Amino acid sequence: MPENALNDYLPVLMLLLFCVSFAGINLLASWALGKRAPTNPDKDSAFECGMQPLDQGRQRFSVRFYVVAMLFILFDVEVVFLYPWAIKYKALGMFALVEMLVFLGVLFIGWLYVVKKGALDWNTQPKPGRLNK
Repeated sequence: MPENALNDYLPVLMLLLFCVSFAGINLLASWALGKRAPTNPDKDSAFECGMQPLDQGRQRFSVRFYVVAMLFILFDVEVVFLYPWAIKYKALGMFALVEMLVFLGVLFIGWLYVVKKGALDWNTQPKPGRLNK
């Protein structure tokens, strides 16, 4: 091992020592200078237009919101695969065109399944056996 090999890592070690000590000093200063107990209970209450909150902020949401969000993410991510293909479709040839048509066909069948199950229909009440139980 060459003699100056450790000298090459000296700046990295100094930076690491500085970062750890800086974080430790900040944590220690926050603990030493921070308040221990709230002085005014009004500061800890929720502020909504100067009125006291009537209920808790946590509410139950319909599962439909989550189903629609997951479907959006699913179809959005799948469509992202179209961009590289669209840029290079001439160089890829007929095979890539057929593969993309198969991919779009599977994606379309998935979309038809979602529509048939009524996952995107907001006008009806959820029924047992649907995607949005």
